[in-house]
Amino acid sequence: METLDTKPWWNYGYVWFLISGPLLVIIAGFITLYLAVSRPDPVIDDDYYRKGIEINKTLNEQRDEFAPAGQARNHAATGLKPIQDRSVKP
Repeated sequence: METLDTKPWWNYGYVWFLISGPLLVIIAGFITLYLAVSRPDPVIDDDYYRKGIEINKTLNEQRDEFAPAGQARNHAATGLKPIQDRSVKP
């Protein structure tokens, strides 16, 4: 005759093993939520858009400074003369 095991569910190790995975994920989620709320993102506090516009202006100025050198380099590589803008007078 078979005897049934009458121990409660919490006495089995496999039950705790199966519960531990999702429980750890929930705890990690709350820790992540706490860190996200308690430490604001420094990028949002800064005026990054204005600084980006200023950087783009600086890069455009640098590119314009090197434009004649770039045209000469392209002429040397291809053998074609660069098109000169007639509207700008020296």
